[in-house]
Amino acid sequence: MSTLTERTEVASGYRAGRTLPVRVELLRQLKRRRTLVMFGILAVLPFVLVAAFAIGGEPDGRGDRITLMDTATASGANFAAVNLFVSAGFLLVIPVALFCGDTVASEAGWSSLRYLLAAPVPRVRLLWSKLVVGLGLSLAAMVLLPVVALVVGTAAYGWGPLQIPTGGSLGTGTAAQRLLIVVAYVFVSQLVTAGLAFWLSTRTDAPLGAVGGAVGLTIVGNVLDAVTALGDWRHFLPAHWQFAWADAVQPRPEWSGMIQGAAVSVTYALVLFALAFRGFTRKDIVS
Repeated sequence: MSTLTERTEVASGYRAGRTLPVRVELLRQLKRRRTLVMFGILAVLPFVLVAAFAIGGEPDGRGDRITLMDTATASGANFAAVNLFVSAGFLLVIPVALFCGDTVASEAGWSSLRYLLAAPVPRVRLLWSKLVVGLGLSLAAMVLLPVVALVVGTAAYGWGPLQIPTGGSLGTGTAAQRLLIVVAYVFVSQLVTAGLAFWLSTRTDAPLGAVGGAVGLTIVGNVLDAVTALGDWRHFLPAHWQFAWADAVQPRPEWSGMIQGAAVSVTYALVLFALAFRGFTRKDIVS
C-alpha cells in the first residue's frame, strides 16, 4: 500500500513578506475617490472659517471670559489651533473611521478579498498592509488640516506668536513645536476610533456599517463622558481626554492629562487591533 503525501508547491521566488507591499496598497487607496474627497473637505475647511469671520466679524469674548476661539484671528498660529479645536471632536473622527473602516470591508464588498488571499497574500500580511496605510492616511489628514490652516491664517491675519486666551503668548518657533505635539496627541487619541473601525471592517462585508459603527460608538463615548453622574468612571473613556492637548498650548505645558489620555487610547486600540487580527485569521472568507 502506498502512502499519499501532500506537498505544497510554492512558486519560485515567492516571498510572503513581499506580497501586497505597503506602497502598492497606498497607491490603491490614494486613487480612490473617497480619499480625494475627504482630503478636499479638510483642505477647504480653513477657507470656510476665514469666510465666516469675514462675514460675521472677528470673534469677541463673552464678558470677561476669553476662549481659544476668540483668538482665532490673532495670527496664523492661532487660526491653525482653532481649526484643530473645532475639528478634533467630530470632523477628524470621520477620516479615521473611513480610512480604517472601509479598507477590508470594501474588498469583501467587491468580492475581491478571496482573490487577494488566493494570490496568495497571507492574512496577517494583508491586514498589516491595510492597517499601516489606513493609519498613515489618517495621520496625513490630521497634518493637512493645520498646515493648510496655518498658510491660510497667515495670509489672512499675518504671521505672529500664538496668543494664549489665559494671557501671554508663545513665540512662532515654540508655537510650531507645540502644534506638532497637538497633532500627535490628536492622532493618538483617535486610535480608538481607528481600532473600532478596523475591527468592524474585518467583521462585516458592508463598508458603511464599519465606518458608521465606529463613528456611532465614538459619539456614544462622547455622550457618556457628558454624564457627570458617572464620576471617576469617565476617566476610562477616551473621549474624556480628547481635549487634553489644550494643556500643551500654555506658557508652562501640563503633560499629565495627555499622558493619561494617550495611555487609555493606546490600551483600547491595541485590544481592538488584536481582536481584528485574531478574528480575521480564523474567519471563513467567502466574499
